[in-house]
Amino acid sequence: MQRGERQAVDKLAIIESGSIDTRQFISGELFSRWTSYIDAKPRTVETYTKNVKPFMLYLADNGISQPQRADVVAYREQLKHTLKPTTVQAYLQAVKLFFQWTAQEGIYPNIADRVKGAKLNTEHKKDYLTTKQIGRLLSNVDRSTLKGKRDYAILTLMATSGLRAIEVARANIEDMRTVADFTALFIQGKGREEKTDYVKVVGEVEEAIADYLRAREKADAREPLFCSIANRNNGGRMTTRSISRIAKEHLVEVGLESDRLTAHSLRHTAATLNLINGASIEETRQLLRHTNINTTLIYSHALERAKNNSEERIARAIFG
Repeated sequence: MQRGERQAVDKLAIIESGSIDTRQFISGELFSRWTSYIDAKPRTVETYTKNVKPFMLYLADNGISQPQRADVVAYREQLKHTLKPTTVQAYLQAVKLFFQWTAQEGIYPNIADRVKGAKLNTEHKKDYLTTKQIGRLLSNVDRSTLKGKRDYAILTLMATSGLRAIEVARANIEDMRTVADFTALFIQGKGREEKTDYVKVVGEVEEAIADYLRAREKADAREPLFCSIANRNNGGRMTTRSISRIAKEHLVEVGLESDRLTAHSLRHTAATLNLINGASIEETRQLLRHTNINTTLIYSHALERAKNNSEERIARAIFG
């Protein structure tokens, strides 16, 4: 039997029986067709595939061959007991996409339509650094070594431009270019295929990067802007994990040890200090390259609460 014929038989069997053999479906031809339907980057397809399989196994383990909307809701509630809301949301999104496809193909009704995901906390999960804290962090870096020069350049770049670790890891030397009368670093932003966005590289950061590149010696323009010095990957591109570890190590060294202080805190620091020092929401949105300005407004709302001195006013009224 040819592949197309097998697909037709699998589809017909589901339509006629009104049920899904979930364990068989995961490894069957129809599952391959669903992954083709997603039409996204390989990593995204891999993520959706990984996230939908627990639901299929949930159905199989509970003997559910004709899942209904109530089964999707029950699955969501079970996930909430052990997983973070963001993970529950990701798993549900895969299930919703799957049944959207089955309905479109006329294979099975879209039973996940309008099933709500987990309620997400819109507040940031990481803290930002105050002006004094970021100053202490940067001044503590030993810039007499190649590692120190590299780490200092990375930290200053992230703190002033709000770059994500992945954007730092993807950067090459040739991505440092002149725009108008300033130096810019062109980056491949989140969800982008090419390096079409850029951030301005201020003078102090440009000098820090130049100091690091001079110490590195013989650096080709097509090489990574920041290289690993680990034995197994010496001279190779750094990973996001190694960049995150560098930030964490330096934070801990100056006594800023907290689960809420990470490399991503440097991005929050850039946004917060920008707003505190007079920037508009739109300027901050451009800095962080947010598609939706509501994401940027989270910073504004947090600052509004910080500036609210209600407790002090009430205390003065009570205690004089």
